Amino acid sequence: MMAGIKEAPVHALLTDGTTVRIRQAGPADSDEVLRLYEEMSLEHLRLRFFSVSPASARVAADRVAAGERPGYRALAAEYGGHLVGLAEYEVLPPGSSAEIAVAVADGWHHRGVATLLLEHLADAARTAGVTAFTADALSENHEVLKVFHDLGLRVTRHFQGPEVHCTVELTEDEPYLEAVDARGRVADVVSMQRLLRPRSVVVIGAGRRPGSVGRAILRNICSGDYTGPCFVVHPEAGAIAGVRAYRSVSDLPQVADLAVIAVPAPAVAEVAQECGKAGMGALLVVSAGLNRHQSGALMDVCRRHGMRLVGPNCLGLANTADDVRLDATFAAHHPGPGTAGVAVQSGGIGIALLDGLARLGIGASSFVSLGDKYDVSGNDMLQWWESDGHTDLAVLHLESFGNPRAFSRTARRVAHSMPVLTVDAGRSEAGRRGAASHTAAAATPTMTRQVLFAQAGVTATRTIGELLDTAALLHAQPLPKGTKVAVVSNAGGVGVLAADACAEAGLDVPSLGVDLVNELLGVLPDGATATNPVDVTAVVGEEQLRSCTGLLARHGAVDAVLVTLVPTAVATATGEDLLHALTRTAGRLPRPVLAVLPTQSSRVELLQTAGETAVPAYSDAEDAARALAHAAARAKWLARLPSAVPELPDVETARAREIVAAYLDANPEGGWLDPRATSLLLACYVIPQIPWAWAEDDDEAVAAAERLAGPDGRVVMKAYWPGLLHKSEQRALHLDLQTSAQVRAAHRDLITRFGDRMTGVVVQPLAERGTELFAGIARDEVFGPLVVFGLGGTATELLADHAARLAPLTELDAHDLLASPRCSPLLFGYAGSPTADLGALEQLLHRLSRMASDLPQLTDADLNPVLAGPHGITTLDARIRLAPRLAQDPYLRRLR
Repeated sequence: MMAGIKEAPVHALLTDGTTVRIRQAGPADSDEVLRLYEEMSLEHLRLRFFSVSPASARVAADRVAAGERPGYRALAAEYGGHLVGLAEYEVLPPGSSAEIAVAVADGWHHRGVATLLLEHLADAARTAGVTAFTADALSENHEVLKVFHDLGLRVTRHFQGPEVHCTVELTEDEPYLEAVDARGRVADVVSMQRLLRPRSVVVIGAGRRPGSVGRAILRNICSGDYTGPCFVVHPEAGAIAGVRAYRSVSDLPQVADLAVIAVPAPAVAEVAQECGKAGMGALLVVSAGLNRHQSGALMDVCRRHGMRLVGPNCLGLANTADDVRLDATFAAHHPGPGTAGVAVQSGGIGIALLDGLARLGIGASSFVSLGDKYDVSGNDMLQWWESDGHTDLAVLHLESFGNPRAFSRTARRVAHSMPVLTVDAGRSEAGRRGAASHTAAAATPTMTRQVLFAQAGVTATRTIGELLDTAALLHAQPLPKGTKVAVVSNAGGVGVLAADACAEAGLDVPSLGVDLVNELLGVLPDGATATNPVDVTAVVGEEQLRSCTGLLARHGAVDAVLVTLVPTAVATATGEDLLHALTRTAGRLPRPVLAVLPTQSSRVELLQTAGETAVPAYSDAEDAARALAHAAARAKWLARLPSAVPELPDVETARAREIVAAYLDANPEGGWLDPRATSLLLACYVIPQIPWAWAEDDDEAVAAAERLAGPDGRVVMKAYWPGLLHKSEQRALHLDLQTSAQVRAAHRDLITRFGDRMTGVVVQPLAERGTELFAGIARDEVFGPLVVFGLGGTATELLADHAARLAPLTELDAHDLLASPRCSPLLFGYAGSPTADLGALEQLLHRLSRMASDLPQLTDADLNPVLAGPHGITTLDARIRLAPRLAQDPYLRRLR
């Protein structure tokens, strides 16, 4: 990470929402460092240097002025071009710990400057191999001691008279990540206040004639009864749509919290600069068509002035809270107030979702059209909804993920408190064409999105309609505890169709027990059947249907009840209201009840009950079944016990990084490791490998065969040259070699066919029989590292039986990964086959996960085949590819 800061400073939020710039400090900062200390109070100088000698400030400035050197690093936090904080470390012999110092300018205390600097300094130190910080402080310096304590890292203190010696261990474990998350969440939500709860708004770019985007937004703000003052800036007009206009931002009677910018693309950055200079806190840029230069200029202005940004190229934003009532969109209708938070990248999808949620009576608490998503992202919105006190359902449509691992972590936390739904539209396969490894071919873009959503507990639907179907159920009914469904119908044919829909959605329609069947038949009309589907017949009455539904929903035999009803002449003639039977009952039942009404004109409706709940009614049984399957999946995810990433104390991360660095020093553009380097890297992570030897002529091959041959005396010979990937396809291997003559002949054959391309051969003992599996790592440019697992052997790509999870894997992730491929029954003793060593396989996945997390330069790893048996596993063939890439901690606090 440190190299990243050196090359490109980053911006991050303080606890009060202020944006500061974090960068490496150097010789050019000497005067600023001196000013920082000279402007400190005498008390703060004494606490920092243990004295008030003027020489201390000069020594500190000179230390920074000496510049970058081995074992020393300094980071600066600046605001408005001035230094507001400084953090330094200097490595102590033998090099595993470093002494640190931190200073914050007067007037900037208690805003999180020191904590933010120490987070970034710790990240840089970890990358340099430092495992602990040490610091000496006066025991009365409670502020700095509290900073160390609150970092979330393990801190030990040793008091020596008036001084205290602190040691801070630079572990990056769950408590530390949770502490960073909490600080980031507070800062993020505070920074969004002026965006989503603005006390005043100005619209810049509203035209004098109807039809402009800016004028449409102004009209919606005014007609939506926004609770604060709304201003307009126009260089010529005296008023726009009845609102007084001011000639420039500087002429406004007060500084607005939020500026809505709807000017042509070339003018956006200049207008944003005027807003920043005036002290505005947030921008909503609906303008489209910004080129790279204009985009960069806009972001530079926002970061320099600490303004949060939604857009550009977006529909707008809204907050329906009674004390805000802001509709700053150019949608045709105001969003209906409610409890769903909605964030989308596509304005059209946003309109469809808002209309659907309003029609269902769910409504929206807040809405943000992210557009090109330069700044505010799905992560930001999840954190806002988590804390706003109004939202109980999160709805997202994201076409890209700026920081997938951070999104996964945030979504996982939020999904425990409210459902998080998204439309998974999928991604193009074009980026994967011509993939150079089995792993890259297996880790398809669609798989990576599904993996991200599944691990994070996000309910991913295929269409907007399916999302609204699911939202209706999750909003209105309790979650099912499992997948068993009772289907009830007043016409046998529709009941059969509903049962088929449930089965196709992955639900179970079980036969009911004799006692329950007899109870049901006791309350139903003659001629009814109650085996499941339950046919209540066309003559069922309201009270009979209510009793039947209640019996099923209270009984432990099923987890949900799906009632499908068609209008009949019998019910009409007797005046029975079958829907009334459902709405009278469902509000007091412990299990979800859904209705399917094939004659209903709309796809899904919410039928109000006597209680606080509603019954979701669908026109198609397939829609109801898919919604119920999503609800069951959410219940299963919520029921999972917390799971951690296991520690692997025998891993040699430092040695692995040395191997990677040495290879990239010799091969700056990256490439595939040779067998020796591959084996060494796998050994650093204690990944089991079959014994092997390298040979460059037939004499060496024969000697290796004699040394490695197993009890049956047979060996395998594999050709090698840089870039060789699929040996079997090129017939670059020989199996079942028993004699020296066969070994020599095999070597001559490979030499004859491949000539000077071949740099040598690998000789291995012939492996015993077992299940051939595939395991590997793929690094997706959007989602980061994935661990892939599935069926191995020569047909691994043809059969495409693979699953994947994002690294790092928790214990549950590894278990799920083993159970996900279609071939997984082979591991559990299918048809009398021996059970594989599941513990060894889980260990393999965790070790690959650790390797993927430790080494950002590792782009592909193929372990194929991995031979699994009852007594362990072993890797028979492995390939690893590296590429130059800077390490970047996905959890380090920084703005995009």
